[in-house]
Order: sequence, then structure tokens, then C-alpha cells
Amino acid sequence: MAALNEILKEALSLKPAQKAELIDKLLASLDISDQEIDKLWAQEAEERLEAYEQGKIKAVTLEKVLEKYK
Repeated sequence: MAALNEILKEALSLKPAQKAELIDKLLASLDISDQEIDKLWAQEAEERLEAYEQGKIKAVTLEKVLEKYK
């Protein structure tokens, strides 16, 4: 934990632009894609597109979707 506090102390001494760059890099490091999840989402998207093209489901406008959350 002491190492973390030292890193934080050093990070807080950075210039604002450097802090922003550090934050961006830290956040990007958390966004590691999971190939299995990516594969499942791609399959889901293909199935939905196929169902739409076959007339099994209808498209809904963005406005209609957002109405549910107002």
C-alpha cells in the first residue's frame, strides 16, 4: 500500500495535461477485451440482423427507445 501512496503522491505533482494523459492510459488499461464476450456479442448481432432481415423483428427508432427512459 505504501507503493500506491507514493505513486499517488507523484501523480498529484504532475501538470494537468500529464494527469489527463495518465488517467487516459490507466482507463485504457482497464478496457481489455474478452475474446469470448466479443464472440458472443458478434453472434448476437448477427442473429438479430438475420431476424430483422427475415421480418421476425422490427426496427425501433432511437427516439422511441429513449421515450422509455424519460
